[in-house]
Amino acid sequence: MTNVSANDANASGSKRFAFLVAAGIFLSRIAGLIRDRVFAHYFGLSGVADAFRVALRIPNFLQNLFGEGVLSASFIPVYANLLAREDEEEARRTAGAVAALLALSTSVIVLFGVLGTPYLIDGIAAGLHGETRELAIRLVRILFPGVGLLVISAWCLGILNSHRRFFLSYTAPVIWNAAMIGTMWIWGGRSTQYTLSILLAWGSVAGSAMQVGVQLPVVLRLLGGLRLSLRYKADNVKTVVRNFFPVFISRGVVQISAFVDAFLASYLPTGAIAALSNAQTLYLLPVSLFGMAVSAAELPQMSGALGNESEVAGTLRARLNAGLRQIAFFVVPSVVAFLILGDVIVGAIYRTGRFTQNDVMYVWGILAGATVGLLASTLGRLYSSTYYALRDTRTPLRFAIVRVVLTTVLGYFCALPLPRMLGIEARWGVAGLTISAGIASWVEFHLLRRTLNRRIGRTGLPADYLAKLWAMALVAAAAGWAIHRYGGNHRPIPLALIVLGPYGIIYFAGTWALGVAEARALFGRLARSSRMAH
Repeated sequence: MTNVSANDANASGSKRFAFLVAAGIFLSRIAGLIRDRVFAHYFGLSGVADAFRVALRIPNFLQNLFGEGVLSASFIPVYANLLAREDEEEARRTAGAVAALLALSTSVIVLFGVLGTPYLIDGIAAGLHGETRELAIRLVRILFPGVGLLVISAWCLGILNSHRRFFLSYTAPVIWNAAMIGTMWIWGGRSTQYTLSILLAWGSVAGSAMQVGVQLPVVLRLLGGLRLSLRYKADNVKTVVRNFFPVFISRGVVQISAFVDAFLASYLPTGAIAALSNAQTLYLLPVSLFGMAVSAAELPQMSGALGNESEVAGTLRARLNAGLRQIAFFVVPSVVAFLILGDVIVGAIYRTGRFTQNDVMYVWGILAGATVGLLASTLGRLYSSTYYALRDTRTPLRFAIVRVVLTTVLGYFCALPLPRMLGIEARWGVAGLTISAGIASWVEFHLLRRTLNRRIGRTGLPADYLAKLWAMALVAAAAGWAIHRYGGNHRPIPLALIVLGPYGIIYFAGTWALGVAEARALFGRLARSSRMAH
């Protein structure tokens, strides 16, 4: 009875933590969507928009390499395990050493990045020429130091997550988005696109500093002060560093895939890069809200699992399967909504100012291509987190390499030769990029699952569970499409409300009627919240 109660408590705590992560991510993503809507209003799919998107992508490479994902895989398992063993002094020393090493290495890379910006532009967006290329170079040099600050923010996130302070760490990016929104709101109506893009880059740097500033006081309080050192020979620090490099390379490999997309898109007509970025923002919303939320909440819990090999495997298997169900429950309707009702969603977010209805249909086509791999890439995040909890960072690296090779080969064919062969407009090659990335994501997912199953036992989603989710999502989408088709003409945002509202209601009510446990739990939480409010 004691073990059952403990398991129930752990499951309940995990769901609460996942909810906090999802709530934080939701707020930051909503802020990001508002930022993108304001950006679309002032820049549309212009050459300046292409330059800014490329510029933001390059320093983000640094953030993604040194930032949240890598630290989550290498630092949190070690730090969280020390906390679980109540060795707080060693945890504090390890955190200080990691912070010092991270700050030193990031500073060096930022310096070289600023000096070598023209070569970076030529390497990843060779199709940019003239004023667009020169603007991208100038923007990158402004943005690079700011993204260096965001790497420190990712270290703060690692500390906060390990102490189960999820909400603050994932809402902090709201401030970064707010700084950019404020910049465009203040200067957008009285500046040229060129000037506004420069001001926006400086606004991004200011937002990065503020994002670190709101987290640091809480982090310092949790640590009891910060003791910076370069004690890289300490056992726990060596473990973090040893785990860091495979994940660093793995993230680098995945980022290469993103850069290949940008490189190929730079050879397509003007607006292709900006449209791809708009679609990716929407595509990443469910990945972040559900895949990242569950994975971030589970990683410290999995990393703190104690016992013999069989007991640890059983704990990981149970947590993984429960997490997969939570992810699929929300991602399946996201896939169907993007595919069938994507024009409504894109229009509600971006249809304003310089962003036309033709642009809406263009981004919808790219987003529809991205749905091919949405479920696989989201579930794959949780599988990767399970490997990281086992201190295995090399297996996900091998499969990430396979994914990138496939993405590169298929992406080139689908983006450039295939549109010509089919006699369609060259700009639709961007949709080919998202489709090819989706195919590669499924290959990576199956490799991750097959190998992990051999190690901890059978994991995955039951076929009948998936069938219920897909069936209700399609029924709900059919109702939403009928409302869209026969409900009259409405402006983008009201249209989204009258179409997506019933879509969500039918899906959640239908899954509840079919006995889906996640739906029952969701309605139960809503009922309890309602009773508490009264």
